[in-house]
Amino acid sequence: MSAVNDTTFTYAVFLLTGLPGQEDVYQWISVPFCFMYFISIVGNSVILFIIKTDPNLHEPMYIFLSMLTLTDLGLSIATIPTILGVYLFNSREISFHACFAQLFFLHSFQCIESSMLLVMAFDRYIAICNPLRYASILNLPRTLKMGLVCVLRGMGLLFPIPVLLNRFQYCRANVLSHSYCMHQDVMKLACADITVNNIYGLTIKILTMGLDSLIIFLSYVMILKTVLNITSRMKSLKAVNTCGSHLCAVLLFYTPELGLTVIHRFCKDSSPLLQILLGYISLLVPPLMNPIVYSVKSKHLRARINKVFVK
Repeated sequence: MSAVNDTTFTYAVFLLTGLPGQEDVYQWISVPFCFMYFISIVGNSVILFIIKTDPNLHEPMYIFLSMLTLTDLGLSIATIPTILGVYLFNSREISFHACFAQLFFLHSFQCIESSMLLVMAFDRYIAICNPLRYASILNLPRTLKMGLVCVLRGMGLLFPIPVLLNRFQYCRANVLSHSYCMHQDVMKLACADITVNNIYGLTIKILTMGLDSLIIFLSYVMILKTVLNITSRMKSLKAVNTCGSHLCAVLLFYTPELGLTVIHRFCKDSSPLLQILLGYISLLVPPLMNPIVYSVKSKHLRARINKVFVK
């Protein structure tokens, strides 16, 4: 089968790429990837198990955390087949439809994670700035509806992406620059005008991650203003401490992702290795670190984990 097919769309494939020039040590490189995936899946599964089995953790803050954990699991599972396939088995070929499916789920989970971080910021804002109405505003039905809206938002906004890519023919070089499929990477290989895809992809980034990060920043400005007005130093420190884990999750997610977006859109001459490393950081580090950060920073969650696993 030819890897490049000018006339037949169905049988064409893309070729994935690992770290350029390191093909001889791919199996050694796969070791840290396997370790990171193992820790991510086990850590997020433990968080889900603890929240599900402990009725005391069935509060909006922990329900949102369980939704974030499910999103991290989905993000990890979406990239495991191709990344480990490239580094463990040197399996580089991926069909068009499999590639479109992967990039849809990958970008959808990233959008959902951004939305979850936004609603978690709203949760912290209500808890600190309007604590007396916290239980009435964030009741269980409303919390679940907010989670559902996050999922529908991510899936709905990203659904046109594979449809737009599917209408193209790909007669140029079919080698992708990553070991997984991304919209920015795939659309550059089309033998057609990609202006619509470029504008739509950039618009989605601005309306999701860009807008979400701005609202999160504004919410923390208001939280900080409220905390500074608290006369008791102990209460103000306690209020700030409840936001620490969420702030870490926000920085872990948005910093590499926004950096990667800027490089793809505006820094055409940047180092390919930098793009590849930032891509791995944006996909692997949040699912790896989020359960660790929340386990360390959340006193109730940490106590429950110790009760289950430490005698």
